[in-house]
Amino acid sequence: MAAFNILSPSTTTTFYSLSSCLSNITRTNYFSNDYNNNKTFSRDFHFSLYSSQTNSSSSSSSSKTKRELSKMPTRSSKSGSGHSWIQDGSMHQNSTSRNKGIQGPLHSVFPSVPAQVSSVEDLFEFICSGPLISKLGLTSEMIAESIDKWISYGLQLCLLFKLNELYLTVPQKARFYHYYIPVFVWCEDKISKHVSQFKDSEDIPPLVIGFSAPQGCGKTTLVFALDYLFKVTGRKSAMLSIDDFYLTAEGQAKLREANPGNALLEFRGNAGSHDLPLSIETMSSLSKLTKEGMKMRLPRYDKSAYSGRGDRADPSTWPEVEGPLTVVLFEGWMLGFKPLPVEVVQAVDPQLEIINKNLEAYYDSWDKFIKAWVVIKIQDPSYVYQWRLQAEIAMREDGNPGMTNEEVKDFVSRYLPAYKAYLPTLYAEGPSGSDPENLLLIEIDEGRNPILGN
Repeated sequence: MAAFNILSPSTTTTFYSLSSCLSNITRTNYFSNDYNNNKTFSRDFHFSLYSSQTNSSSSSSSSKTKRELSKMPTRSSKSGSGHSWIQDGSMHQNSTSRNKGIQGPLHSVFPSVPAQVSSVEDLFEFICSGPLISKLGLTSEMIAESIDKWISYGLQLCLLFKLNELYLTVPQKARFYHYYIPVFVWCEDKISKHVSQFKDSEDIPPLVIGFSAPQGCGKTTLVFALDYLFKVTGRKSAMLSIDDFYLTAEGQAKLREANPGNALLEFRGNAGSHDLPLSIETMSSLSKLTKEGMKMRLPRYDKSAYSGRGDRADPSTWPEVEGPLTVVLFEGWMLGFKPLPVEVVQAVDPQLEIINKNLEAYYDSWDKFIKAWVVIKIQDPSYVYQWRLQAEIAMREDGNPGMTNEEVKDFVSRYLPAYKAYLPTLYAEGPSGSDPENLLLIEIDEGRNPILGN
Protein backbone atom coordinates (compact mmCIF):
# COMPACT_ATOMS: atom_id res chain seq x y z
CA MET A 1 0.00 0.00 0.00
CA ALA A 2 1.57 3.27 -1.04
CA ALA A 3 2.03 6.10 1.42
CA PHE A 4 -0.62 8.79 1.40
CA ASN A 5 1.01 12.04 0.31
CA ILE A 6 -1.64 14.29 1.84
CA LEU A 7 0.38 17.36 2.70
CA SER A 8 2.56 18.61 -0.10
CA PRO A 9 5.92 20.12 0.97
CA SER A 10 5.52 22.70 -1.78
CA THR A 11 2.45 24.14 -0.10
CA THR A 12 3.62 23.84 3.50
CA THR A 13 6.35 25.84 5.20
CA THR A 14 5.49 24.74 8.74
CA PHE A 15 6.22 21.28 10.06
CA TYR A 16 5.00 19.46 13.13
CA SER A 17 7.82 18.66 15.49
CA LEU A 18 7.42 15.29 17.18
CA SER A 19 8.98 16.58 20.39
CA SER A 20 6.55 19.50 20.65
CA CYS A 21 3.68 17.20 19.76
CA LEU A 22 4.69 14.82 22.54
CA SER A 23 4.84 17.72 24.98
CA ASN A 24 1.31 18.70 24.01
CA ILE A 25 0.10 15.13 24.44
CA THR A 26 1.61 15.02 27.92
CA ARG A 27 -0.12 18.29 28.83
CA THR A 28 -3.50 17.06 27.64
CA ASN A 29 -3.00 13.75 29.47
CA TYR A 30 -4.45 11.30 26.97
CA PHE A 31 -3.64 8.45 29.32
CA SER A 32 -5.67 9.73 32.26
CA ASN A 33 -7.71 7.59 34.60
CA ASP A 34 -10.82 8.65 32.70
CA TYR A 35 -10.29 5.48 30.68
CA ASN A 36 -10.87 3.49 33.83
CA ASN A 37 -14.29 4.92 34.57
CA ASN A 38 -17.29 2.69 35.06
CA LYS A 39 -19.40 0.80 32.55
CA THR A 40 -21.06 4.01 31.40
CA PHE A 41 -17.80 5.16 29.88
CA SER A 42 -17.05 1.69 28.53
CA ARG A 43 -20.40 1.46 26.77
CA ASP A 44 -19.96 4.89 25.20
CA PHE A 45 -16.36 4.34 24.21
CA HIS A 46 -15.74 3.88 20.50
CA PHE A 47 -12.21 4.26 19.30
CA SER A 48 -12.17 7.35 17.15
CA LEU A 49 -10.25 5.75 14.33
CA TYR A 50 -13.29 3.57 13.69
CA SER A 51 -15.95 6.16 14.31
CA SER A 52 -15.64 8.31 11.21
CA GLN A 53 -16.48 7.32 7.68
CA THR A 54 -15.57 9.26 4.57
CA ASN A 55 -17.71 9.66 1.49
CA SER A 56 -16.19 12.86 0.18
CA SER A 57 -14.14 13.31 -2.94
CA SER A 58 -10.36 12.98 -2.81
CA SER A 59 -10.04 16.76 -2.93
CA SER A 60 -12.27 17.42 0.07
CA SER A 61 -10.77 14.42 1.89
CA SER A 62 -7.30 15.86 1.43
CA SER A 63 -8.50 19.25 2.65
CA LYS A 64 -10.09 17.74 5.75
CA THR A 65 -6.96 15.75 6.51
CA LYS A 66 -4.92 18.95 6.30
CA ARG A 67 -7.29 20.62 8.74
CA GLU A 68 -7.00 17.72 11.18
CA LEU A 69 -3.21 17.71 11.08
CA SER A 70 -3.21 21.49 11.41
CA LYS A 71 -4.60 21.03 14.91
CA MET A 72 -1.27 19.58 15.94
CA PRO A 73 1.29 22.01 17.41
CA THR A 74 3.59 23.47 14.77
CA ARG A 75 7.14 24.68 14.66
CA SER A 76 8.66 26.77 11.91
CA SER A 77 11.56 25.30 9.96
CA LYS A 78 13.67 27.56 7.79
CA SER A 79 15.30 24.59 6.12
CA GLY A 80 11.98 23.05 5.25
CA SER A 81 13.03 19.73 6.69
CA GLY A 82 11.50 20.07 10.13
CA HIS A 83 12.99 18.73 13.33
CA SER A 84 14.72 15.40 13.05
CA TRP A 85 13.55 12.58 15.28
CA ILE A 86 17.23 11.82 15.80
CA GLN A 87 18.09 14.31 18.51
CA ASP A 88 20.73 12.22 20.29
CA GLY A 89 21.75 8.64 20.83
CA SER A 90 20.51 8.35 24.38
CA MET A 91 18.07 5.69 25.45
CA HIS A 92 15.20 6.08 27.88
CA GLN A 93 16.11 4.81 31.31
CA ASN A 94 12.50 4.64 32.46
CA SER A 95 11.50 1.13 33.35
CA THR A 96 8.50 -0.55 34.89
CA SER A 97 7.89 -3.77 36.67
CA ARG A 98 5.95 -4.89 33.62
CA ASN A 99 9.21 -4.89 31.69
CA LYS A 100 10.21 -8.04 33.53
CA GLY A 101 7.87 -9.94 31.26
CA ILE A 102 10.32 -9.59 28.36
CA GLN A 103 12.76 -12.47 28.18
CA GLY A 104 15.97 -12.33 26.18
CA PRO A 105 17.51 -9.57 24.09
CA LEU A 106 15.45 -7.25 21.94
CA HIS A 107 18.08 -6.81 19.26
CA SER A 108 16.69 -9.68 17.20
CA VAL A 109 13.37 -7.82 17.04
CA PHE A 110 14.66 -4.27 16.80
CA PRO A 111 17.71 -3.84 14.51
CA SER A 112 19.84 -0.77 15.24
CA VAL A 113 20.36 1.04 11.93
CA PRO A 114 19.20 4.67 12.43
CA ALA A 115 16.69 6.35 10.16
CA GLN A 116 15.86 10.03 9.66
CA VAL A 117 12.26 11.14 10.25
CA SER A 118 11.66 14.84 10.09
CA SER A 119 8.10 15.51 11.25
CA VAL A 120 4.71 14.28 12.34
CA GLU A 121 3.70 14.60 8.71
CA ASP A 122 6.29 11.97 7.82
CA LEU A 123 5.06 9.74 10.61
CA PHE A 124 1.48 10.15 9.40
CA GLU A 125 2.46 9.01 5.91
CA PHE A 126 4.48 6.15 7.38
CA ILE A 127 1.45 4.98 9.38
CA CYS A 128 -0.80 5.17 6.33
CA SER A 129 1.65 3.02 4.36
CA GLY A 130 1.32 0.12 6.80
CA PRO A 131 0.11 -3.23 5.44
CA LEU A 132 -2.63 -3.59 8.07
CA ILE A 133 -4.28 -0.19 7.57
CA SER A 134 -6.59 -1.16 4.70
CA LYS A 135 -7.20 -4.60 6.25
CA LEU A 136 -8.60 -2.84 9.33
CA GLY A 137 -10.79 -0.58 7.23
CA LEU A 138 -8.89 2.55 8.24
CA THR A 139 -8.46 5.58 5.98
CA SER A 140 -5.98 8.43 5.97
CA GLU A 141 -8.75 10.68 7.29
CA MET A 142 -9.35 8.46 10.31
CA ILE A 143 -5.68 8.35 11.11
CA ALA A 144 -5.27 12.11 10.69
CA GLU A 145 -8.13 12.73 13.11
CA SER A 146 -6.44 10.62 15.76
CA ILE A 147 -2.75 11.13 14.97
CA ASP A 148 -2.26 12.39 18.53
CA LYS A 149 -3.37 9.02 19.92
CA TRP A 150 -1.11 7.12 17.56
CA ILE A 151 1.83 9.21 18.70
CA SER A 152 0.82 8.75 22.33
CA TYR A 153 0.71 4.99 21.93
CA GLY A 154 4.09 5.08 20.18
CA LEU A 155 5.56 7.09 23.06
CA GLN A 156 4.27 4.58 25.59
CA LEU A 157 5.83 1.71 23.63
CA CYS A 158 9.13 3.58 23.57
CA LEU A 159 8.97 3.84 27.35
CA LEU A 160 8.13 0.15 27.64
CA PHE A 161 11.01 -1.00 25.47
CA LYS A 162 13.37 1.72 26.75
CA LEU A 163 13.81 3.29 23.33
CA ASN A 164 14.30 6.98 22.58
CA GLU A 165 11.19 8.19 20.72
CA LEU A 166 13.34 10.71 18.84
CA TYR A 167 15.75 8.07 17.61
CA LEU A 168 13.69 5.19 16.26
CA THR A 169 14.99 3.01 13.45
CA VAL A 170 12.80 2.05 10.51
CA PRO A 171 12.33 -1.52 11.85
CA GLN A 172 11.35 -0.12 15.26
CA LYS A 173 8.87 2.29 13.70
CA ALA A 174 7.42 -0.51 11.59
CA ARG A 175 7.07 -2.77 14.61
CA PHE A 176 5.20 -0.08 16.53
CA TYR A 177 3.16 1.78 13.89
CA HIS A 178 2.63 -1.00 11.34
CA TYR A 179 2.04 -3.84 13.79
CA TYR A 180 1.54 -3.34 17.53
CA ILE A 181 -0.57 -0.17 17.44
CA PRO A 182 -2.84 -1.27 14.54
CA VAL A 183 -3.51 -4.55 16.40
CA PHE A 184 -4.23 -2.55 19.55
CA VAL A 185 -6.70 -0.41 17.57
CA TRP A 186 -8.39 -3.59 16.32
CA CYS A 187 -8.61 -4.98 19.85
CA GLU A 188 -10.13 -1.70 21.06
CA ASP A 189 -12.83 -1.94 18.43
CA LYS A 190 -13.68 -5.53 19.36
CA ILE A 191 -13.88 -4.62 23.04
CA SER A 192 -16.22 -1.72 22.25
CA LYS A 193 -18.55 -3.99 20.29
CA HIS A 194 -18.39 -6.65 22.99
CA VAL A 195 -19.36 -4.16 25.71
CA SER A 196 -22.24 -2.79 23.62
CA GLN A 197 -23.99 -6.18 23.75
CA PHE A 198 -24.73 -5.83 27.48
CA LYS A 199 -27.35 -3.79 29.31
CA ASP A 200 -26.46 -1.20 31.94
CA SER A 201 -27.58 -3.48 34.76
CA GLU A 202 -25.54 -6.45 33.56
CA ASP A 203 -22.03 -7.44 34.57
CA ILE A 204 -19.69 -7.36 31.60
CA PRO A 205 -17.30 -10.30 31.35
CA PRO A 206 -13.87 -9.56 29.90
CA LEU A 207 -13.42 -10.15 26.20
CA VAL A 208 -11.04 -13.06 25.63
CA ILE A 209 -8.84 -12.47 22.58
CA GLY A 210 -6.86 -15.44 21.32
CA PHE A 211 -3.48 -15.04 19.63
CA SER A 212 -2.49 -18.07 17.60
CA ALA A 213 1.04 -17.90 16.22
CA PRO A 214 4.01 -20.23 15.76
CA GLN A 215 6.86 -20.25 18.23
CA GLY A 216 9.49 -17.56 17.85
CA CYS A 217 7.39 -15.20 15.71
CA GLY A 218 7.06 -12.56 18.42
CA LYS A 219 3.53 -13.25 19.71
CA THR A 220 4.56 -13.05 23.37
CA THR A 221 6.18 -9.65 22.82
CA LEU A 222 3.11 -8.47 20.89
CA VAL A 223 0.78 -9.54 23.72
CA PHE A 224 3.11 -7.98 26.28
CA ALA A 225 2.95 -4.66 24.41
CA LEU A 226 -0.84 -4.81 24.10
CA ASP A 227 -1.21 -5.61 27.79
CA TYR A 228 0.94 -2.58 28.61
CA LEU A 229 -1.10 -0.28 26.37
CA PHE A 230 -4.32 -1.44 28.02
CA LYS A 231 -2.88 -0.77 31.45
CA VAL A 232 -1.57 2.72 30.66
CA THR A 233 -4.96 3.62 29.22
CA GLY A 234 -6.64 2.56 32.45
CA ARG A 235 -8.09 -0.80 31.49
CA LYS A 236 -7.40 -3.95 33.49
CA SER A 237 -6.14 -6.86 31.44
CA ALA A 238 -4.75 -10.34 32.03
CA MET A 239 -2.18 -12.29 30.04
CA LEU A 240 -2.29 -16.06 29.66
CA SER A 241 -0.32 -18.55 27.59
CA ILE A 242 -1.15 -22.14 26.79
CA ASP A 243 2.23 -22.84 28.41
CA ASP A 244 0.65 -21.90 31.76
CA PHE A 245 -1.55 -25.00 31.50
CA TYR A 246 1.14 -27.64 30.97
CA LEU A 247 0.85 -30.77 33.07
CA THR A 248 2.93 -30.96 36.22
CA ALA A 249 6.25 -32.81 35.99
CA GLU A 250 4.52 -35.86 37.44
CA GLY A 251 1.67 -35.63 34.94
CA GLN A 252 4.10 -35.24 32.05
CA ALA A 253 6.02 -38.33 33.19
CA LYS A 254 2.80 -40.35 33.22
CA LEU A 255 1.94 -39.11 29.71
CA ARG A 256 5.38 -40.14 28.48
CA GLU A 257 5.04 -43.60 30.03
CA ALA A 258 1.58 -44.06 28.51
CA ASN A 259 2.91 -43.29 25.03
CA PRO A 260 6.26 -45.10 24.74
CA GLY A 261 8.13 -44.42 21.53
CA ASN A 262 6.05 -41.37 20.56
CA ALA A 263 8.58 -38.54 20.31
CA LEU A 264 5.78 -35.97 20.04
CA LEU A 265 4.66 -36.72 23.61
CA GLU A 266 8.08 -37.34 25.14
CA PHE A 267 8.25 -33.72 26.28
CA ARG A 268 5.69 -30.97 26.89
CA GLY A 269 4.18 -29.11 23.93
CA ASN A 270 1.71 -31.07 21.83
CA ALA A 271 -1.97 -31.72 22.50
CA GLY A 272 -2.25 -34.05 25.46
CA SER A 273 0.43 -32.34 27.53
CA HIS A 274 -1.92 -29.72 29.01
CA ASP A 275 -4.06 -29.71 32.14
CA LEU A 276 -7.42 -29.05 30.54
CA PRO A 277 -9.48 -29.00 33.78
CA LEU A 278 -7.15 -26.25 35.06
CA SER A 279 -7.72 -24.40 31.78
CA ILE A 280 -11.50 -24.54 32.17
CA GLU A 281 -11.34 -23.52 35.83
CA THR A 282 -9.07 -20.55 35.06
CA MET A 283 -11.00 -19.27 32.05
CA SER A 284 -14.33 -19.64 33.86
CA SER A 285 -13.04 -17.73 36.88
CA LEU A 286 -11.64 -14.94 34.72
CA SER A 287 -15.03 -14.50 33.05
CA LYS A 288 -16.53 -13.77 36.49
CA LEU A 289 -13.95 -11.12 37.42
CA THR A 290 -16.37 -8.28 36.73
CA LYS A 291 -16.34 -6.24 39.95
CA GLU A 292 -13.89 -4.07 41.84
CA GLY A 293 -12.09 -5.99 44.57
CA MET A 294 -12.50 -9.43 43.00
CA LYS A 295 -9.12 -11.14 42.70
CA MET A 296 -7.59 -14.38 41.50
CA ARG A 297 -4.17 -15.81 40.73
CA LEU A 298 -3.12 -16.91 37.24
CA PRO A 299 -1.22 -20.19 36.87
CA ARG A 300 2.36 -20.08 35.65
CA TYR A 301 4.81 -22.73 34.46
CA ASP A 302 8.52 -22.99 35.30
CA LYS A 303 10.31 -24.27 32.20
CA SER A 304 13.65 -24.37 34.00
CA ALA A 305 12.56 -26.95 36.60
CA TYR A 306 13.89 -30.51 36.46
CA SER A 307 16.81 -29.59 34.19
CA GLY A 308 14.53 -28.02 31.60
CA ARG A 309 11.79 -30.63 31.58
CA GLY A 310 9.66 -28.14 33.50
CA ASP A 311 7.01 -28.14 36.20
CA ARG A 312 4.13 -25.98 37.35
CA ALA A 313 5.37 -22.99 39.30
CA ASP A 314 4.65 -22.72 43.01
CA PRO A 315 1.15 -21.18 43.35
CA SER A 316 2.56 -18.63 45.80
CA THR A 317 4.48 -17.12 42.87
CA TRP A 318 1.49 -16.88 40.52
CA PRO A 319 0.61 -13.28 39.59
CA GLU A 320 -2.63 -11.83 40.88
CA VAL A 321 -5.21 -10.00 38.75
CA GLU A 322 -8.05 -7.87 40.01
CA GLY A 323 -11.44 -7.04 38.53
CA PRO A 324 -13.16 -5.60 36.75
CA LEU A 325 -11.22 -7.07 33.84
CA THR A 326 -11.67 -5.55 30.39
CA VAL A 327 -9.77 -8.09 28.34
CA VAL A 328 -7.91 -11.40 28.57
CA LEU A 329 -5.03 -11.84 26.12
CA PHE A 330 -4.55 -15.59 25.58
CA GLU A 331 -1.68 -16.73 23.36
CA GLY A 332 -0.26 -20.02 22.13
CA TRP A 333 1.45 -21.77 19.25
CA MET A 334 -1.35 -24.33 18.74
CA LEU A 335 -4.32 -22.22 19.82
CA GLY A 336 -7.18 -22.78 17.39
CA PHE A 337 -5.90 -26.09 15.99
CA LYS A 338 -8.78 -28.48 15.31
CA PRO A 339 -8.91 -32.25 14.67
CA LEU A 340 -8.55 -33.47 11.09
CA PRO A 341 -9.49 -36.75 9.38
CA VAL A 342 -7.16 -39.51 10.59
CA GLU A 343 -5.79 -40.20 7.11
CA VAL A 344 -4.69 -36.57 6.79
CA VAL A 345 -2.57 -36.57 9.95
CA GLN A 346 -1.21 -40.06 9.30
CA ALA A 347 0.09 -38.85 5.95
CA VAL A 348 2.08 -36.16 7.76
CA ASP A 349 3.35 -38.32 10.65
CA PRO A 350 1.76 -41.48 12.12
CA GLN A 351 2.69 -40.24 15.62
CA LEU A 352 0.14 -37.43 15.15
CA GLU A 353 -2.82 -39.80 15.38
CA ILE A 354 -2.95 -39.68 19.20
CA ILE A 355 -2.29 -35.90 19.11
CA ASN A 356 -5.24 -35.52 16.76
CA LYS A 357 -7.45 -37.55 19.11
CA ASN A 358 -6.34 -35.41 22.07
CA LEU A 359 -7.32 -32.22 20.20
CA GLU A 360 -10.99 -33.18 20.40
CA ALA A 361 -11.12 -32.01 24.01
CA TYR A 362 -9.39 -28.69 23.41
CA TYR A 363 -12.30 -26.73 21.96
CA ASP A 364 -14.29 -26.89 25.22
CA SER A 365 -11.18 -26.13 27.26
CA TRP A 366 -9.76 -23.21 25.28
CA ASP A 367 -11.41 -22.11 22.06
CA LYS A 368 -15.00 -21.75 23.24
CA PHE A 369 -13.91 -19.03 25.68
CA ILE A 370 -12.29 -16.96 22.91
CA LYS A 371 -14.58 -14.44 21.20
CA ALA A 372 -12.02 -12.63 19.01
CA TRP A 373 -8.96 -14.03 17.27
CA VAL A 374 -5.64 -12.76 15.98
CA VAL A 375 -4.01 -15.43 13.81
CA ILE A 376 -0.45 -14.75 12.76
CA LYS A 377 0.36 -16.56 9.53
CA ILE A 378 3.83 -17.62 8.41
CA GLN A 379 4.77 -18.55 4.88
CA ASP A 380 6.98 -21.49 5.82
CA PRO A 381 7.00 -23.57 9.06
CA SER A 382 10.79 -23.84 8.72
CA TYR A 383 10.93 -20.24 9.94
CA VAL A 384 10.35 -21.66 13.42
CA TYR A 385 13.71 -23.43 13.31
CA GLN A 386 15.53 -20.29 12.15
CA TRP A 387 13.86 -18.12 14.81
CA ARG A 388 14.63 -20.59 17.59
CA LEU A 389 18.22 -20.89 16.40
CA GLN A 390 18.59 -17.09 16.41
CA ALA A 391 17.28 -16.92 19.97
CA GLU A 392 19.62 -19.63 21.23
CA ILE A 393 22.65 -18.10 19.50
CA ALA A 394 21.82 -14.73 21.05
CA MET A 395 21.55 -16.37 24.47
CA ARG A 396 24.94 -18.04 24.07
CA GLU A 397 26.55 -14.81 22.86
CA ASP A 398 25.23 -13.08 25.97
CA GLY A 399 26.87 -15.68 28.17
CA ASN A 400 23.67 -17.53 29.04
CA PRO A 401 23.10 -21.27 28.59
CA GLY A 402 21.49 -22.11 25.28
CA MET A 403 20.75 -25.15 23.17
CA THR A 404 23.23 -26.31 20.57
CA ASN A 405 22.23 -26.27 16.91
CA GLU A 406 21.49 -30.00 17.05
CA GLU A 407 19.40 -29.60 20.19
CA VAL A 408 17.41 -26.82 18.50
CA LYS A 409 16.78 -29.08 15.52
CA ASP A 410 15.56 -31.88 17.81
CA PHE A 411 13.38 -29.47 19.80
CA VAL A 412 11.65 -27.97 16.75
CA SER A 413 11.21 -31.38 15.09
CA ARG A 414 8.69 -32.27 17.80
CA TYR A 415 6.42 -29.41 16.72
CA LEU A 416 6.84 -29.37 12.94
CA PRO A 417 4.45 -32.29 12.24
CA ALA A 418 1.62 -30.40 13.97
CA TYR A 419 2.44 -27.22 12.06
CA LYS A 420 2.41 -29.06 8.75
CA ALA A 421 -0.87 -30.81 9.55
CA TYR A 422 -2.92 -28.06 11.18
CA LEU A 423 -1.73 -24.68 9.95
CA PRO A 424 -3.25 -24.94 6.43
CA THR A 425 -6.75 -25.48 7.89
CA LEU A 426 -6.26 -22.78 10.52
CA TYR A 427 -5.29 -20.26 7.84
CA ALA A 428 -8.04 -21.29 5.42
CA GLU A 429 -10.97 -21.70 7.83
CA GLY A 430 -9.98 -19.99 11.05
CA PRO A 431 -10.31 -21.57 14.51
CA SER A 432 -13.36 -23.66 15.41
CA GLY A 433 -16.37 -21.50 16.15
CA SER A 434 -14.63 -18.26 15.19
CA ASP A 435 -16.62 -15.39 13.69
CA PRO A 436 -15.01 -13.98 10.51
CA GLU A 437 -15.98 -10.51 11.73
CA ASN A 438 -13.88 -11.08 14.84
CA LEU A 439 -10.89 -12.70 13.17
CA LEU A 440 -7.76 -10.80 12.17
CA LEU A 441 -5.32 -12.77 10.00
CA ILE A 442 -1.86 -11.19 9.84
CA GLU A 443 0.76 -12.60 7.51
CA ILE A 444 4.35 -11.96 8.57
CA ASP A 445 7.66 -12.41 6.77
CA GLU A 446 10.83 -14.10 7.95
CA GLY A 447 11.75 -10.86 9.75
CA ARG A 448 8.52 -11.11 11.80
CA ASN A 449 6.97 -8.05 10.15
CA PRO A 450 3.44 -7.86 8.67
CA ILE A 451 3.23 -8.05 4.91
CA LEU A 452 0.49 -7.47 2.40
CA GLY A 453 -1.37 -10.75 1.99
CA ASN A 454 -4.74 -12.15 1.08
